[in-house]
Amino acid sequence: MARGAGGDLPPVAFQAPRPKDISGQMKKEAGLSLSRMIGPLVFGLAGAAVLMSLGFWQLGRLEEKVAIIAAIEARIDAAPAPLPEVPEPGAHRYLPVVVAGRYTGEVVHVLSSTREGGPGSRVMAVLETEGARRVLVDRGYLPEAARPGADFASGAVTVTGNLDWPSDSDSFTPAPDLGRGLWFSRDVAPIAAHLGTEAVLIVARADDAAAVPGLSAQPIAGAAVRNDHLEYAITWFSLAAVWLGMTAYLMWRIRRRTD
Repeated sequence: MARGAGGDLPPVAFQAPRPKDISGQMKKEAGLSLSRMIGPLVFGLAGAAVLMSLGFWQLGRLEEKVAIIAAIEARIDAAPAPLPEVPEPGAHRYLPVVVAGRYTGEVVHVLSSTREGGPGSRVMAVLETEGARRVLVDRGYLPEAARPGADFASGAVTVTGNLDWPSDSDSFTPAPDLGRGLWFSRDVAPIAAHLGTEAVLIVARADDAAAVPGLSAQPIAGAAVRNDHLEYAITWFSLAAVWLGMTAYLMWRIRRRTD
């Protein structure tokens, strides 16, 4: 027994923690850890669910768009019909038509180019039908070098093609250079107003007019319909995976702080 200045020291008793106290402390810490994790976990799972639902919605839109494009392409290749009395963009876009008449020689050139021919233009010509209607025909691509002196008038012709109302312009498209007869988009309405025709464009597959040297038809080869839904779906699913990964990492950090 140790002795001090004042005499004997009383014995120090050591009391070990009772098992029930340790168990209670562990339960308390576990409950605290769980309460801190519930909010972030619910938020993480809800966010991932939203992102996944957007991905599945894009897959549904993909199926619809594929069906639409297939229907349009089947229409493009169908047998031609007479030109409707009142063609409408919504109902008659890509409709195959056959029209008899003559080219008046009035044209505008829309700036264009091809890999084989280089810089040139799409020739938008006035066709006067046998019924005295005036409509536009996209006769195809003409190289720049072949443009001077080209004669676009004709005798009687039969034109086969597809109706179209292209949307080639945006806020950056320049105004047409009327002095040179050069345009920068195939927007039908302003060209039709300039040439005094119906707002109708036939993209020629072929016509039996006398050949213009260098002029080659550029028929519609497929639906001008964007289909980016698969890329969008992949993006949403990737974001969901990243979101879940970040949620798991946050859970791990919270667990470490409470251990």
